[in-house]
Amino acid sequence: MHTYRSLIGVSILLLLAGCSSNAGPLDEDDPPEEDPLEVTVQWDETRQTLHGFGASDAWSTQFVGKNWPADKKEQIADWLFSREMNDDGTPKGIGLSIWRFNIGAGSAEQGEASGIEDPWRRAEGFLQNDGTYDWSRQQGQQWFLEAARERGVSTFIGFANSPPVEYTDNGKAYGDGSGTANLPDDRFDDFAQFLARVAEHFESEGLSFDYLSPVNEPQWNWSQDNNQEGSPYTNAEIKRLAEQLNEEISSRGLDAQIEIPEGAQANFLHSASPDYPERSDQIASFFGEGGVGGLSNMARKAAGHSYYTTWPISDLVRHREQIAERVQSVDPSLEYWMSEYCILADNREIQGNGRDLGMDPALYVARVLHVDLTVANAASWQWWLGVSPYDYKDGLVYIDDDRQNGSIYDSKLLWGLGNYSRFLQPGAVRLAVQRSDEAAPEEAAQGLMVSAYRAAEGETAVIVAVNQERDERTFYLEVKGHEAGGAWQPYVTSASNDLAPGEEQPQGDTLSVPGRSIVTFVEAGS
Repeated sequence: MHTYRSLIGVSILLLLAGCSSNAGPLDEDDPPEEDPLEVTVQWDETRQTLHGFGASDAWSTQFVGKNWPADKKEQIADWLFSREMNDDGTPKGIGLSIWRFNIGAGSAEQGEASGIEDPWRRAEGFLQNDGTYDWSRQQGQQWFLEAARERGVSTFIGFANSPPVEYTDNGKAYGDGSGTANLPDDRFDDFAQFLARVAEHFESEGLSFDYLSPVNEPQWNWSQDNNQEGSPYTNAEIKRLAEQLNEEISSRGLDAQIEIPEGAQANFLHSASPDYPERSDQIASFFGEGGVGGLSNMARKAAGHSYYTTWPISDLVRHREQIAERVQSVDPSLEYWMSEYCILADNREIQGNGRDLGMDPALYVARVLHVDLTVANAASWQWWLGVSPYDYKDGLVYIDDDRQNGSIYDSKLLWGLGNYSRFLQPGAVRLAVQRSDEAAPEEAAQGLMVSAYRAAEGETAVIVAVNQERDERTFYLEVKGHEAGGAWQPYVTSASNDLAPGEEQPQGDTLSVPGRSIVTFVEAGS
């Protein structure tokens, strides 16, 4: 039933800065305490529909899935994909609903001659020198692809960083620094055929790619110095490749849609860049007049990455506002998907270097995620590496730098993402939220952030609260236009909890969010 129900508890205790433990009563002249924060959710004011949360298999799953002991890779797969509960009521995993499969360019077969020094970052390729295909390659990645399907992942994206080395201009899986595609003019159709052939193979095996993403961060030149597979593309080259891939998908009767442009930064999507004049303003270039948005197999979404635009907080908010504005001005029916992020930026709050399994990266990423969802209206949000061997803030699960065996480590970042991914499966809908303090997004991002959703089944409210402050915050909650259940079930990620279920909080009570924590409140039964 969608009937009005009375106010349910939501209050925020605002702590007085500088207040000591032995402070006396306030003088009569002291100002009164501020009213508690009230958060109002409008059940019938819907925003974007969510299509899920995900991560990428590049690059370490090629070794883990192929070489590591079964119990360890099964545990990693459970952490990433499972929506089951352990016997003690804790979640087995974060229930990712999207998995990105890297369609390799074949640098791994070249070995050291590939010019890519790090063997973790070389990728096998299905295409062989004689033009035939070896489907036994990428065995480790295929193991995780199947593990994801078995655990209920519903959306699969096949993405290419580079065309196969058999097709590239320089015979390598990286560019020459020219800023244009590492692909001869007469090989665009071959590359399109390759991608479609890979999708066709997996579809015949019962696992369809929902999307094919042919280019990645086309703004970067992807020279050998990048030490990984990659190719730049101009907007015109992406259009040409998309048109040929569209023909191949149609001719083979595939279910896949084309995903572009995987812009390297938020500003490349919403604005023209003087430094990248032929590789920016991509929402308008591809989905406005003269674009390729009308192709029969083109996904109605602009995919982009959140790198280098997340600090200071004013820039984090501003760039996402501009993405939302650009989508509205070009085509309000278009979706924005945030398709890749990890912590790279060197800023005064956090740096990418140095593995950190604790709450600092989890809270930083939760802020980015919250603003991507609530300001840019992102319909999907995807992390970079599902599994990382590096001393860097780029993984959800971490492993030892060993291609045969080693230890595995979960992270607070993993479980913090789970506060969204586990409870907001594809089909969940974001709802309008008003705050009694009328805090702007930039202000809220420095304290308590609250977002609200209808769960995918349509009748359950889900509230996600992120508390950047060190002290507990509480708030009163009202959900207008919805007859709610009897209580809220919290799931807490904090220094001492990994998406742990807490005690149910009756509706009408204040909801508490521990300091430096991420809490998901799921509407419990009446």
